[in-house]
Amino acid sequence: MLILLSPAKSLNFEDKVTTASTTVPVFQKEIEQLVNVLKKYSPKKIGELMHLSAELSDVNYQRYQSFSKTFTSKNAKQALHAFTGEVYRGLDANTLSEKNIHFAQNHLLILSGLYGVLRPLDLMQPYRLEMGTKLKINAKTNNLYAFWGDKITDYINTAAEGKPIINLASAEYFKSVKPKQLQSECIVPTFKEYKNGQYKVVMMYVKNARGAMARYIIKKQLTSPEKLKLFNEDGYSFDEKQSSGNEWVFVR
Repeated sequence: MLILLSPAKSLNFEDKVTTASTTVPVFQKEIEQLVNVLKKYSPKKIGELMHLSAELSDVNYQRYQSFSKTFTSKNAKQALHAFTGEVYRGLDANTLSEKNIHFAQNHLLILSGLYGVLRPLDLMQPYRLEMGTKLKINAKTNNLYAFWGDKITDYINTAAEGKPIINLASAEYFKSVKPKQLQSECIVPTFKEYKNGQYKVVMMYVKNARGAMARYIIKKQLTSPEKLKLFNEDGYSFDEKQSSGNEWVFVR
C-alpha cells in the first residue's frame, strides 16, 4: 500500500535525529523554479501571499533568500523528522525503528506545495507554501495546482505500482492529485467522534488520527487494505454501517 499525508506548517530543525540515511527530493527542477519566484518577493508581499504576521513574513522571506540548490545535512533535514503538528504527533516518527523507517520510505509520500512530493528520508529545507496558495508562477500559471499539473499524480502512480493507496491527506492537498488518473484503488479513511448523540468529524482529532493510522500501517508493515479495518489506536474502530465504497469510517 501507499500512504498519502499532508505536510505541516510547524517545523522542527533544531532537534537532532538518529536516522543517518537521506535521499533528495524528486522534483529538483520544479523546486528551484518556485524558489526563484519566491525569492523576488519582499517580506510584506510574502505576508500578503500567505496571510502571515510580520514576524512570520520575515522568517519565511529569510528562508527563501537562503534556500540552496544543494541539499545537505547542514541546511536540511529528513522530511519525516522535520514536520511537527497534530498529524506528525500521531505518527511520532522519532520512536520508529530503522526497519519501520525503511518501510515508510517505500510506502509513504508527503504531498507538498513546494516539493510536490516528499519521501520520508528526503532532505527538505525549511519553507512555508501551502498547496492552496495563489502563487503566480508565469503568465499561464497562477496557482500551485496548475503548476504541478499531472506530475504529482504520475509520481504517485509510479510509487504505488498498482497497489492500493490510503489517502490520509487533507482535501487541500489531495486536490493536487487527479483521482481519475490514478491506476490504483484509493481508500479514504474518515474519523468521527461520538458527541451529543451523533458522530461528528472533529478536525483536531482527525489530524492526529491520520498520523496514528500511518504509524499503524508502518509498524505492522501492512500490505492489505482489509487489515486496516483492524485499526484500533486511541479507541477507534471500523464502522461498516457508516462506511461506503472506498470511504472507510472509523469511530470512537
